Amino acid sequence: MNSIFTSDSGTFLGLGTVTGSVDIYIAFSLQKLYYVQESHGIVVTDLAFLPDSLKGKNIKGNNETAMLCVAVDSRCQVHAVPNRRSFPIWLVLFFCGLLLVGVVLLLQYLFPGFI
Repeated sequence: MNSIFTSDSGTFLGLGTVTGSVDIYIAFSLQKLYYVQESHGIVVTDLAFLPDSLKGKNIKGNNETAMLCVAVDSRCQVHAVPNRRSFPIWLVLFFCGLLLVGVVLLLQYLFPGFI
């Protein structure tokens, strides 16, 4: 039987399989973020995400999430998902503003007296 666990925030879903593989998914879309085939080599018995509290964030460091897993082989492993790259919101807004100014200037050039 597979072990399934959800993070405190409900954002991530962890899966441990009978073959010892470990997966981490985004819960709402089931997009696979992390996979280790036969990490344990035997049945994964339990999973737990580090909490979203301040103490948990200090342990996770610069990772988006981290999950502990235990298997029948009596080993405990930590699996961490690094932060995915994203654009800062200010940069997106800047480019949108730049695009808007460019469109207005182009319309003014093509249709004099437009504004």
